[in-house]
Amino acid sequence: MAVLFRDFFYLDPEMDKALRGDVLVENDRIISIGKDLAFPDDGAEVVEGRGGRLLIPGFVNSHTHAAMTLLRGLGEELPLKEWLEERIWPVEAGLTAEHVYWGTRGAIIEMVSTGTTCFSDMYFEMDEVARAAVDTGARCCICRGLTGNDRKKIEEGIELFKKWDRKGNIRVMLGPHAPYTVSPETLKEIAVSAASLGAGVHFHFLEAQWELDYLKDSFGMGPALYLEKSGLLDTVSTVLAHCVWFPDEEIESLAGSPVTVVHNPSSNMKLGSGHAPLNEFIRGGIPVSLGTDGAASNNRLDLWGEMRLCSLIHKGFMKDPTVVGAREVFRMATVEGARSCGFESTGLIREGWQADLVVVDLEQPHYIGWSPENLPGFLVYAGSGSDVIGTMAAGRWLYRDGRFPGQDLHGIMKEISRCRQDLVSRFSSGR
Repeated sequence: MAVLFRDFFYLDPEMDKALRGDVLVENDRIISIGKDLAFPDDGAEVVEGRGGRLLIPGFVNSHTHAAMTLLRGLGEELPLKEWLEERIWPVEAGLTAEHVYWGTRGAIIEMVSTGTTCFSDMYFEMDEVARAAVDTGARCCICRGLTGNDRKKIEEGIELFKKWDRKGNIRVMLGPHAPYTVSPETLKEIAVSAASLGAGVHFHFLEAQWELDYLKDSFGMGPALYLEKSGLLDTVSTVLAHCVWFPDEEIESLAGSPVTVVHNPSSNMKLGSGHAPLNEFIRGGIPVSLGTDGAASNNRLDLWGEMRLCSLIHKGFMKDPTVVGAREVFRMATVEGARSCGFESTGLIREGWQADLVVVDLEQPHYIGWSPENLPGFLVYAGSGSDVIGTMAAGRWLYRDGRFPGQDLHGIMKEISRCRQDLVSRFSSGR
């Protein structure tokens, strides 16, 4: 089935300005872009833009723990260490495969309704996350979160890669949790395994300030040397989530490496962790994408909010309105995110590229005054998830005019509520 978007404005982060015309999608690809495209013979669906609708690439949530939608609100207003040890880890001990599946289904509903077509997920029971993505049509990159030094957990990550990587819209990485939960020896083993497989690695790094002292006191290293010695600079791709406390003077050591930094502004602010040296990463040529982190620490899964906060935090902190511009943030939320997840030809509006597209309603009061030239600023500073009226991944509608085609929203919400209640009761009873 083909879809013809007729008389739309369209914009991606590598375009100088928004253009007006038609975009034709067939199967999972954008096959033609131009003006007055011929109507396909196969009876394509025609979506009329009439100059009041905008197509943008789908957003990519580059770091989250999707099933933590079930933990939302359970550990509010605590520092990271206490939040993990006293609230989150004890509840997670009661998670079952069923919980992870339905928690992820809930996260996908939340994300696609605000224009996210792809997410990168580190958690448990990752077969269930993959199944949830397949059942909904969302694109995702998964990794099994690994803590401790159990070789069995490493094998689980490797088997996950062999089972799911490049199966349709699924990519797989290896997922050591953090320096304080995985020993250097185990991390090196994971990095070697990833390099052998051709897999990326997804890793929490320097989220809280105390981690700097931990690296120095425990291993006698700074962050750059730690990454080098661990083998994380020798993989095909290393995704470092957070990097809030990465020293400015060591950032240049990452240039030309396989590292992408995932900036999580809302989660870092809410947990009181601080904010990453984003402008220094950008100036150093380090790729940066955007993430929400899990719903228990954000508490939203909305990339619109992350884009706005990302830009404003750094302008305010640096007292410079020219840094971290709207177009840069738009790029982080789209094509840079797709690349960090291992998806090629995704994140721009180009012929032959994947049809991961979002329809934005420009006929809203807060868009009065937009032009093809200033539209990135309107999207980042004035736009919101409520402007999204359609979300498509790989040519399939995931969200359309308030509905989720092919999904039983009422039934899904019922299952999510049941799983939340079951998880909380397990924690309360100590099961």
